[in-house]
Amino acid sequence: QVQLVESGGGLVQPGGSLRLSCVASESTDHYYDIGWFRQAPGKEREGVACITYDGSTYYADSVQGRFTVSRDNAKTTIYLQMNSLKPEETAVYYCAASAAPIPRRRLLSSLLNYNYWGQGTQVTVSS
Repeated sequence: QVQLVESGGGLVQPGGSLRLSCVASESTDHYYDIGWFRQAPGKEREGVACITYDGSTYYADSVQGRFTVSRDNAKTTIYLQMNSLKPEETAVYYCAASAAPIPRRRLLSSLLNYNYWGQGTQVTVSS
């Protein structure tokens, strides 16, 4: 099974940018949908962005226009470029992969459809 390792988190000032990386132990061609999620203290894990097996991208309304999900040509690294970050976006960010296609309407809402998860990377937005 694939191993996912996130990196790139850290401390950033409000309005700043970070790029998160999710490195997979094998090509993500073997998997269908790759999602980015985040979990703030005391809150439920929520979907942020997703890139599907055909390259389509989906975003939560709260990050649309500020975050961009992409992957490298080898399809072993998935990126999340985050711009104009806000303090309320402080959270642990996770990437996850699914072993089967997820209905589009559930890509960012159904955590149970994702079979493999990384350990997460902390993002802190603070002045």
